[in-house]
Amino acid sequence: MGSHHHTSPTSAPRGPLAAALGITLGVFVLQVIGAVWTGSLALLFDSVHVLTDAAGLAMALGAATLATRPTTPRRSWGFRRAEVIAALLQAAFLLAVGAYVLVEGVRRLIDPEDVAAPQLIIFGVVGLAGNLAALAILTRHRAANFNLRAAFLEVLNDALGSVAVIVAAVVITLTGWMRADAVVAMLIGVLIIPRTLTLLRETIDVLLESTPAGIDLEDVRAHMARLPQVRDVHDLHITQIATGLPVLTAHIVVDDACYRDGSAHAVLDQLQECVGQHFEVGIDHCTFQIEPLGHIPHETELSH
Repeated sequence: MGSHHHTSPTSAPRGPLAAALGITLGVFVLQVIGAVWTGSLALLFDSVHVLTDAAGLAMALGAATLATRPTTPRRSWGFRRAEVIAALLQAAFLLAVGAYVLVEGVRRLIDPEDVAAPQLIIFGVVGLAGNLAALAILTRHRAANFNLRAAFLEVLNDALGSVAVIVAAVVITLTGWMRADAVVAMLIGVLIIPRTLTLLRETIDVLLESTPAGIDLEDVRAHMARLPQVRDVHDLHITQIATGLPVLTAHIVVDDACYRDGSAHAVLDQLQECVGQHFEVGIDHCTFQIEPLGHIPHETELSH
């Protein structure tokens, strides 16, 4: 006996995401021009970071759009996992760029290159202004769902990068210390790489169908096993299709009397309530195979 409890994904307001994406792409183009003009490694890395965050915004916008598409017999989950693949590629790209900047930053510390500091200040301020405009658009909607909260954090991180570029330009202007550009670029890299590694690990965990973060598999098993008439819980798997979509499957052994008095349905309701409400991460999509005690020997024979 199985049960599926479906919940429809919460779609993000696409207008704010599209506006923030447009602003972010504009900032990226201006920063690339500025990096080539000024020769700043910090501005170059920040522009790549902005491009990566633009990809994150595009992913959020795409997820909000794809979430509205119905499932098909061929794609029973629709395109929900596309966000995981895009995030994996995004993290791998940013990690490679971060490693390059750290190596290039060390080289420039040893052999500093001239940076046009006054122009760097201008492009840093332009980038910061664009980031603040995108933040203003997203602030009112950031609590709507996961996609918008992530998008808000991406743009906020960009704003901090622009502040760092401005600081480096001011230091160079006031002191002539060209190594400030390399130091700031490496600092941005050091701040971003840990977040990138975390994103990489999380996406790989989803693709490997690991138990989602925030869910203790054995705690869930023990909680279900304490329900009346439940005698055993085995073949328990909790995986994640995409952000906010954990899935549980399990074999539940119940007293034989459940099949005689018709109480198996009540057990099923209790199981759904147990995993859907009693844990910090609610599991809304569950499939249970209800088995009588007498079925265990047959299942053991089939498994061999």
